Amino acid sequence: MHITLSQNAKTKSQCQRQRWRLSDRHVLIILLLSAIVIGCKQNSDLNQIALSPANQASTQSTELKIWWDKGYTLEEDEALQQVVKRWEQQTGNRVQLSHYNNDELSRKAQRAIQAGNPPDILMNDSAERVLNPRLAWEGKLADVSEIIEPIKHHYSDTVLADVYFYNNLKKQHSYYAIPIHQAIPLIFYWRDLLKLAGYSEQDIPQDWNGFWEFWQEIHKTILAQHKQKIYGIGLPMSQRAGDTYEVFEQILEAYDVQLLDSQGQLRVDDPQVRQGIIQCINWYTKFYRQGYVPPEAINWLNPDNNRSLLNRHVVMTPNNSLSIPAAVRQAPDLYRNKLGTLRYPNKPSGKPMRYLTLVRQVVIFAESQNLELAKDFITYLIQPEISGDYLKATGGRTLPVHALVWQDPFWTNPADPHISTAAQPLIKGQTRLFYTAQNPAYSIVLEENIWGDAIHKVVADGVSPEQAADEAIERIKRIFAEWK
Repeated sequence: MHITLSQNAKTKSQCQRQRWRLSDRHVLIILLLSAIVIGCKQNSDLNQIALSPANQASTQSTELKIWWDKGYTLEEDEALQQVVKRWEQQTGNRVQLSHYNNDELSRKAQRAIQAGNPPDILMNDSAERVLNPRLAWEGKLADVSEIIEPIKHHYSDTVLADVYFYNNLKKQHSYYAIPIHQAIPLIFYWRDLLKLAGYSEQDIPQDWNGFWEFWQEIHKTILAQHKQKIYGIGLPMSQRAGDTYEVFEQILEAYDVQLLDSQGQLRVDDPQVRQGIIQCINWYTKFYRQGYVPPEAINWLNPDNNRSLLNRHVVMTPNNSLSIPAAVRQAPDLYRNKLGTLRYPNKPSGKPMRYLTLVRQVVIFAESQNLELAKDFITYLIQPEISGDYLKATGGRTLPVHALVWQDPFWTNPADPHISTAAQPLIKGQTRLFYTAQNPAYSIVLEENIWGDAIHKVVADGVSPEQAADEAIERIKRIFAEWK
């Protein structure tokens, strides 16, 4: 503060008046200086509070970059946002959370990895099968054993095997992903359309041939009696949809066609395996060729079989999560009474079905700028009380992987006809993994959608099942031969 006194006093009276004014100004200066001292002391006290141990985290805030699949419902995105918000409040750190649709995120993640600028954390449904095994092989994922080892007894062997990858740089296996939830393939259908055709869910056979013939009969009955073009079976036939290979892999399992041995080596040169592939392609495509599947199924993208069922264009469709029930969860009559969920029938051999489980995984990149912070967030996320509440908030579209979360009766309550149906094969251990868990080369088979391509050739181009199978086999053999 600057105060300027007059330097031009010319008379005694002027000097006296000046001294009187100066006296007043001295008082003003003293008061102002006192206010400055008090203000400085208050600022000093505030700084001490801000830098106290309880508040230091806010001054050291770090932004964690997370890329996550966009949910099928708004509730899914909001559930994760709430988890993130609570973690931010607890730690004082900040999160840049970005949601992208499934296919877009897979491509975006691969571009970011190539540019050397990946996010800290990635959760992408496609990545667990077509990307994570290869990234671990190439040494691009962080080892997360320190997160999993202390709690591994809470996970099934199947779940653990799906995140136990080989790092070709370190020449060793380890945990390079964290399981957060899982899903299995199921059958979804309209109960009221069965009633329209004069049937009920009690009429659905549990033997393999009878089960599929039942839906053909529903198709014919609705068309003949009600003149409505509602297709009986919603099998995806597109090379562009990951759902096509997911459903077809389940059909290979149904017919006990084992493509890899226990060591992860190909068996496709075995004549019985080749014949099994031909049989499955022929079986799968016959429903389209006979007119029981919508013609547009050859062009479906991943959401389109869901849409076709929800729009009542098909009576039934397979799908690899509870996304269809989740879409109508807010409509009680549709959810509880009209929409049905079924497990697959017994295999053609008569044995109970074994389900290919999709273990949803979170990965942390080795190049993460916030490696320890990323591990801290994931450790927080997978706590049973946190992950359990998160999965329930998403509407139960996917199911738990942690044993303590399974103890919540929410997952087995028969009052929910969809979640309780999906839970039983997982609880009973009637599952196996995709072959990517045995050999990362198989991730390329899925990424290229070899089975979708073979199926599409048969239904769209008129190629024989034998030719389509042989071309698929040759491509798979080249992929494995080229794998380094």
